[in-house]
Amino acid sequence: MIYSFLADGFEEVEALTPIDILRRAGVEVETVSITENQVVQGAHGVYVLADRILPAIDFDDAEMIILPGGLPGSTNLDACEELKQGIQQVYDAGKPLAAICAAPMVYGHMGLLKGIKATCYPGCESNLEGATYTGALVEQDGQFITGKGPAAAFEFGYAIAEKLVGKEKVQALRDGMIYSEL
Repeated sequence: MIYSFLADGFEEVEALTPIDILRRAGVEVETVSITENQVVQGAHGVYVLADRILPAIDFDDAEMIILPGGLPGSTNLDACEELKQGIQQVYDAGKPLAAICAAPMVYGHMGLLKGIKATCYPGCESNLEGATYTGALVEQDGQFITGKGPAAAFEFGYAIAEKLVGKEKVQALRDGMIYSEL
């Protein structure tokens, strides 16, 4: 199971675009609220009904974790100790971790990005503790896929999908979504 974690103040396009792409690719993705409610408010007032709340998931089932950015969503994710314990478990198991915009701060503050090339929203580079900031739209290194910000949402989603289902299937998906015409 792929888990995408939502905190109040998440960036809507960074959360929903990758989920849409992954589901189109046939990947099972669930949204997980880190709040006590299944309904989570995005940074721009869009409310999303999460599939689950954090205490109801088992990180042993996680094949990958995705963290959308946005503020204060990213800082809310970063403050969630239960989530960070789960991230550490997934990291220790060698499974992929993805984050976009300001959310790579969670991995950076945990010390997981040491020696890794990563990207994030401009101005958040100091949170990538130990990483080499590239400024790329999307960066893949080791277990990590990081994205720069809202404009990177499609490429971020496609990079995650490619890691999970392969390049050929993702190219067909790009073509079907008319993304290849950009």
